[in-house]
Amino acid sequence: MSKEDCIEVTGTVVEKFPAGQFSVQLDQDRLVLAHLAGKLRRNRIRVLAGDRVTLELSPYDLTKGRITYRHK
Repeated sequence: MSKEDCIEVTGTVVEKFPAGQFSVQLDQDRLVLAHLAGKLRRNRIRVLAGDRVTLELSPYDLTKGRITYRHK
């Protein structure tokens, strides 16, 4: 598995923390700490508690991820 390989999962934002951090409940009943991807930050996409999001998890640490998409 190379460094660029990511695990894509979906979940629901539970809580918003300062500095762009979010607590996300995955569909597999797991809680993950995630931050916003650069494109979401640059385009000022608002992510609030209760939003459905798509995450990229690192294969090295499955407790941290990056939010790449907010579903409508």
